[in-house]
Amino acid sequence: MTDVLLGLGSNVSYDGYSPVELLGRACGILSKLLDGFVFSSVYRTSALYVTDQSDFYNMAVRGSVGSESPYELLSDISRIETVLGRDRNREIRFGPRSMDIDIEFFGTVSMNEPLLQIPHPRLHERAFILVPLLEILVESADFIRRKKLDGYLRQLPDQNVRMFLSNAEFRSSFFPEANCGTE
Repeated sequence: MTDVLLGLGSNVSYDGYSPVELLGRACGILSKLLDGFVFSSVYRTSALYVTDQSDFYNMAVRGSVGSESPYELLSDISRIETVLGRDRNREIRFGPRSMDIDIEFFGTVSMNEPLLQIPHPRLHERAFILVPLLEILVESADFIRRKKLDGYLRQLPDQNVRMFLSNAEFRSSFFPEANCGTE
């Protein structure tokens, strides 16, 4: 099994679902794809690169995949994004979107290819993903990765990342029958 860390974000409603509801739908699908699925709280964050847009709602998830390759996971993620309203042909880079799912880490894989870079190349500059990743890594034995991510976060200026919905609140809204996520 390979441990995977993903970052999720949304700032546009789609098909009657708010950005937070879209995160819930994405987590519902991802919970079926990833073993040992856990998720962070939801954070409301100001847009970082293209600032003239609505705030984003961000979170991180962790789980394991069996024999799936990084490209197979990317394909699964792209299908989820499309189902939840993402149209890459119509969007502005770093602009508004109904769903964005990034592979932050895929085990110990390191790759820099045109379609996929792992670890995510802008991870170190994004408090909106570092904060939720650090939240779910508290339960992980990966102290080296956690220390490195914490170091990145300490070097960043305030990027207006604020908890919007705790893990427990998110779980009770979107997974009331499940016992998943952190406590």
